[in-house]
Amino acid sequence: MRWATFITVGATNMKQQEKDPMFWNRWAQQTLKNALTLQTLNTNKAKNLILFLGDGMGVPTVTAARILKGQLNGQSGEETRLEMDKFPFVSLAKTYNTNAQVPDSAGTATAYLCGVKANEGTVGVSAAAVRSQCNTTKGNEVTSILRWAKDSGKSVGIVTTTRVNHATPSAAYAHSVDRDWYSDNEMPPEALQAGCKDIARQLFENIPDIDVIMGGGRKFMFPKNQSDVEYPDVLKHSGTRKDERNLVQEWKDKMKDKKGYYVWNKKQLLSLNPNNVDYLLGLFEPSDLTYDLERNTDTDPSLTEMVDVAIKILRKNPSGFYLLVEGGRIDHGHHEGKAKQALHEAVEMDRAIGRAGLMTSIHDTLTIVTADHSHVFSFGGYTARGNTIFGLAPMVSDVDQKPFTSILYGNGPGYKLVTGARENVSTIDYQDNNYQAQAAVPLSMETHGGEDVAVFAKGPLAHLLHGVHEQNYIPHVMAYAACIGQNRDHCLSRDGAAALKPALSVMAAILTVTRLLC
Repeated sequence: MRWATFITVGATNMKQQEKDPMFWNRWAQQTLKNALTLQTLNTNKAKNLILFLGDGMGVPTVTAARILKGQLNGQSGEETRLEMDKFPFVSLAKTYNTNAQVPDSAGTATAYLCGVKANEGTVGVSAAAVRSQCNTTKGNEVTSILRWAKDSGKSVGIVTTTRVNHATPSAAYAHSVDRDWYSDNEMPPEALQAGCKDIARQLFENIPDIDVIMGGGRKFMFPKNQSDVEYPDVLKHSGTRKDERNLVQEWKDKMKDKKGYYVWNKKQLLSLNPNNVDYLLGLFEPSDLTYDLERNTDTDPSLTEMVDVAIKILRKNPSGFYLLVEGGRIDHGHHEGKAKQALHEAVEMDRAIGRAGLMTSIHDTLTIVTADHSHVFSFGGYTARGNTIFGLAPMVSDVDQKPFTSILYGNGPGYKLVTGARENVSTIDYQDNNYQAQAAVPLSMETHGGEDVAVFAKGPLAHLLHGVHEQNYIPHVMAYAACIGQNRDHCLSRDGAAALKPALSVMAAILTVTRLLC
């Protein structure tokens, strides 16, 4: 009731202003002035690169998350600005896989990380590789921008709310014809015999010394049936590895003289002094991290907290850093038809974007926010201004005379019939955290959507992300801006001098001094 009251008061004040044409004119004129400043393009060399990937965060999800963010702050919601909304350049990316009109997260990750479109279900390999066929791996490997950055001397990091060996993060370091080969336990015998490696193993072996790794996926790192440190009595959380290797212990042994630390809970993470940490492995759950709405704030770090620590460690490198951040459970919420979980995940990722913005400078840091794909998620129904995003449409159906929620799915587990007719949502708690919104077609898991996704960009050469592009264009822009990877001719002028200049603004200098003093 209190939340609804805040929304009503905020909406009332806003509506009074909105009746005056000058309100809109002043707002538009100020926006115009801001836009005119963008005519002076930022052509600095990008020292740092950050990619925020909202898994499944299609445009309808962005809009709904914006409204939710505002309503959580007692506002009407529609006029709210997400942190990503403040980025000056926005474009669209085409998400299809080489063999799929509606893509999956593995093939898309290969595109926006490795710069090459690929088949669904595969990571870090070209479209010449065939899913689940181990013998098509060799010779078809493609490297990622994380690898290019590491090879150029930058520090690199991966932060995710899913397993660290899930589809999105794995494309940054692995070459696997099957995204589901999390450990050797999930691989067919013939693939192991043919020499293919599981993804967890590749995390530690393919790219030496990834500086920061944070997320879930503990159980894939430990010997089969070894009890989990946090859930010792829960069998499904026990180790899975048939080769009996303890990848965490191997990492700890390797890093013991390199200022490397392994943590598995929030207290351990936040007790670290980033100035004394060069390498960090944080595995906070046996599998994926819990939804932010269900997170134990005493024991489990938020995405924002993980990003904060990651940047403090990575930015110590004078050559800069590359950081991949995934809000991975937006996707999971949608698949389960749980829009409330998905949208709160998106709002939390937006908080992390804001935190990263405070810790970096647009003068030397190129930050991109995008999604791998969309979902068949929508909201509509002519809802009134300020209507809670999880609420009902203002009318009943003129076909079955029953109410319906604004949020609906094209397919998924929310399809439900009661005595042969659509369920009456007024008889259930449709604002419950785990309410599954009604769907048009029954499926155990809701599917991805095939439309283009937004790409938000700020910082050096962000203006190169404009119009509509193939998704694999993204890492090429990032690499070009940072003078890493295959295209570096522009980094030197004809006389051999630097063409793209490092940012040396007063603001950047102040920020550098401030960081050193912190």
